[in-house]
Amino acid sequence: MRLPFIITKYNPELEHAAHQETYRLAVSRGMTVLDALIRIKNELDGRVTFRYSCRSAICGSCAMTINGSEKLACRTSIRKEWERHGKIDIAPLRHLPILKDLAVDMAGFWSKTRAVTPWLGGDSSSDHGLPVMPDAYQFHNVDACIMCGACVAACTSHEADQGFLGPAALAKAYRFIADPRESRAAKTARLAVLERPTGIWDCTRCNFCVQVCPKDVQPMEAIIRLRRAAIEAGFTQTGGARHVLGFKQLVARFGRLNEAIMPLKVVGLHLTRLAQIMPLGIRMLLKGKVPNPLHPPIQGVEHVRRILTRPTRGGPV
Repeated sequence: MRLPFIITKYNPELEHAAHQETYRLAVSRGMTVLDALIRIKNELDGRVTFRYSCRSAICGSCAMTINGSEKLACRTSIRKEWERHGKIDIAPLRHLPILKDLAVDMAGFWSKTRAVTPWLGGDSSSDHGLPVMPDAYQFHNVDACIMCGACVAACTSHEADQGFLGPAALAKAYRFIADPRESRAAKTARLAVLERPTGIWDCTRCNFCVQVCPKDVQPMEAIIRLRRAAIEAGFTQTGGARHVLGFKQLVARFGRLNEAIMPLKVVGLHLTRLAQIMPLGIRMLLKGKVPNPLHPPIQGVEHVRRILTRPTRGGPV
């Protein structure tokens, strides 16, 4: 069976814009997209450029956009893609500079990984001074990351702000926050850096990084755990932290969110920011979208409060 493969090609040294070329190739049962790319390069067009190495979903080199989603070409079945989409459309990872065709420049990706200090800090010991070997479970699988870059390419925050550290680097940072061998002082210093702008509070929780990760690392969940650790360490003055704490306080008080008070929890008494959100508040009030700030708690609010104070395996809510 011969199938068409639509490949995005672009040589920035010779072309002003990317274009698509279609290659027809006879495929067999069990073939992957990477198998097809290798055959296209060997049999049809030796100029097609892409990366690959292990062919076993370990190195992460062959991450690319296949039918609109970030995937590893070496583990992507041609049959399943064709049955689901009726085409095989292959493009480079999104929002990363293109070197040529399907190969992207990962220099920015690696610089962000270095920016989170991906090694143990402090004296690399427990607070009792005795070395502790970590239990793999406590890392919540973030140590399974193969640094393929798929999550960064899918990240909406990274699309909007290239300065955002990104899900891969932040998941890597959590691996050290979760490590009992790092000293408490080193963890605090690490969190102080991560809670700054372009850090943990810039994630919009779109969940795309979780969907595309080939190793089930769930970077968004790691970012949420980093936020919890930052709040527990006393970093509570950022807008994101104030939003989390204010949300919890209002739900504990009223049994539901009170949108009339919530902005005050986030911006506090910052007059300039209050003036910025005031027009929106007035429009919401006129549309009947702002509840009475003096509204009494809902019936059975004590049950809600018990839920909020119940300890969980990941720490307090």
